[in-house]
Amino acid sequence: MKYRKKPVVIEAIQWTGENVQELKQWAGNDIVFDSMFLDVPTMVIPPFVRTLEGNMKISLGDYVIKGVDGEFYPCKPDIFEKTYEKVEENQL
Repeated sequence: MKYRKKPVVIEAIQWTGENVQELKQWAGNDIVFDSMFLDVPTMVIPPFVRTLEGNMKISLGDYVIKGVDGEFYPCKPDIFEKTYEKVEENQL
């Protein structure tokens, strides 16, 4: 059998290494940074996201996705670009 992914609008933010505050504001305690490095523009220790499957490292360039049930998880940029397209507010 074959299946098609249902069209679902998600929220996501790409980790640039410099958007610590943006990610923390958006995901709260589900994104964890080592507090020693919060003022360093490029993170020495990568952040991680608390997922339903456990803690997962967020690599530079990864997208952090907020799923349909409010859960967060990282996604590699190549997979993200193959799976999702940007939606303008007036398209919702």
